[in-house]
Amino acid sequence: MLTNVAVLAYEGVAPFELGVLCEAFGLDRSENGVPRLDFAVCAADAKPIRTSMGFSIQVDEGLDRVASADLVAVPAMPRGGVAPEPIRDALLAAYERGARILSVCSGAFTLGALGLLDGRECTTHWMFTDELQRRFPLARVIPEVLYVDSGQVVTSAGSAAGLDAALHIWRQEHGASVASMVARRAVVPPHRDGGQAQYIARAVPACDAETLGPLLLWILENLTEDHGVETLARRVHMSPRTFARRFRDETGSTPHNWVTRQRVAAAEELLETSEQPVEWIAAEVGFANAAILRHHFTRTRGVSPQQYRRTFCPSPGRAVVEAG
Repeated sequence: MLTNVAVLAYEGVAPFELGVLCEAFGLDRSENGVPRLDFAVCAADAKPIRTSMGFSIQVDEGLDRVASADLVAVPAMPRGGVAPEPIRDALLAAYERGARILSVCSGAFTLGALGLLDGRECTTHWMFTDELQRRFPLARVIPEVLYVDSGQVVTSAGSAAGLDAALHIWRQEHGASVASMVARRAVVPPHRDGGQAQYIARAVPACDAETLGPLLLWILENLTEDHGVETLARRVHMSPRTFARRFRDETGSTPHNWVTRQRVAAAEELLETSEQPVEWIAAEVGFANAAILRHHFTRTRGVSPQQYRRTFCPSPGRAVVEAG
């Protein structure tokens, strides 16, 4: 179980991607029921580190700290540079003792230079996937994905995709409700739309709806109710036509598609946290029958409910997450 995280930093580190890892694993969310991790940013020495944005940071923890980490993370680094030898040694030692390795964005190039991507499916920022494949031909680079979990090594795409990968790891290690709370505290969508198959637990959706916010919350709390356009329009005292237009303006989706996504997300959590049959789960989240749940689940997540359950209950497996 994940309890200890170390992030490696050296000259040229990208501050945003470093901040993503600090946000994902370094904040104390124990008051919200999230396990507090032993977290540190580590460097080869006590000298200030110049970032890719031109300012410097001071890192107090040394590389000895890496030896106890369950997860060692590499933020975005200069693609053409070579990591200092002490960084390389610490990363290889962590891998050899079985620690999990995570890279964000161009951090994948650091892993590739050490041979950690050889024979593995992996990814990086979409602008650099061709370069990653060319430089490390033994890697199996998958472009246009948010992250790839190939077991001991997890690689993510550019910048904010590091949060998607981190939430995936939280979910694998500590379950759906914990990953959901981390997403909510970070104020990020718990599920990205666009055909991805990512496995992030249900939470209140990120939505800046000016007038429909209370209705969206009511829908989430009453998924088994009739959520047709006419029924929902009556609840907010609008004509169906005005309501449908306002709903799309404020959520970017039709009412039917939005409700379907929330039902699928609710089914995800029940598949992971309960042993109830798919037929029961379908009724619990508002689908008419198991066949309809299977249709929508497979279409939006890329796997069937049964495959999803086998992946995350009881033991997680590999996941490849398609980007938009």
